[in-house]
Amino acid sequence: MADVTGTTGTLVLAGTPIGDVADAPPRLAAELETADVVAAEDTRRLRRLTQALGIHTTGRVVSYFEGNESARTPELVEALAGGARVLLVTDAGMPSVSDPGYRLVAAAVEQDIKVTAVPGPSAVLTALALSALPVDRFCFEGFLPRKAGERLGKLREVADERRTMVFFEAPHRLDDTLAAMAEVFGADRRAAVCRELTKTYEEVKRGPLGELAVWAAEGVRGEITVVVEGATDSGEALDTAELVRRVQVREEAGERRKEAIAAVAADAGLPKREVFDAVVAAKNAARTGQEQGKGLT
Repeated sequence: MADVTGTTGTLVLAGTPIGDVADAPPRLAAELETADVVAAEDTRRLRRLTQALGIHTTGRVVSYFEGNESARTPELVEALAGGARVLLVTDAGMPSVSDPGYRLVAAAVEQDIKVTAVPGPSAVLTALALSALPVDRFCFEGFLPRKAGERLGKLREVADERRTMVFFEAPHRLDDTLAAMAEVFGADRRAAVCRELTKTYEEVKRGPLGELAVWAAEGVRGEITVVVEGATDSGEALDTAELVRRVQVREEAGERRKEAIAAVAADAGLPKREVFDAVVAAKNAARTGQEQGKGLT
């Protein structure tokens, strides 16, 4: 319960299942049952979640969504300042990741109030892992603008982004978005559309953007996450060190060297022999450097 000694409370950001309720973090139930205040993006969904978990909230439940974030934040900060433990949950995934939460976190931190989290499922990381695209470096772009012109402008801004990109999109705009991506990034750029992750009708559709755009034109339903391969330089622009680095990244991720070399060569548009020679040369150079170092000791 709220602390009456003057000690400030704690803001807890809790991840909720993105589909399968069985994925709920073990701590989530305990936090829901004991929090002084539960701020929920949708109180009806919260009720369904607690029923599925077989628990009951004992604290005050308030709504906290895009439309009332600005007005509700001071109220919640006041409760925190008074010693309350405030739990923030959104409809699915982690609060403040394309969901309400940022304003409350910023306001709490400004007041030196402790902020912690109950880690939970993430559509961003789940889609990345299932995409079969490089995940050593990635960026999250959230939702693209709804208007066609603004959407094209945003895509042009990231056209040269070399990291794998993750986007959220509404199902009724997916075909237009994929068509715009194919136009800006190129129809051959690899991508994956992840639909209804962890739910009964989960589907991951992988392929070139041009083909995915044609597929989506038939209509797609459900929660959508799109993962797009980052831009790759032409073979001439990649120096030996970069080729070797890319192979090392894939090896560290668990790929065998042969497969890693083949994948890097395909991405760079180079013969496998050229990448192989670069890796061997780097290995020999490293060995020579080590032997020379021993000779100086």
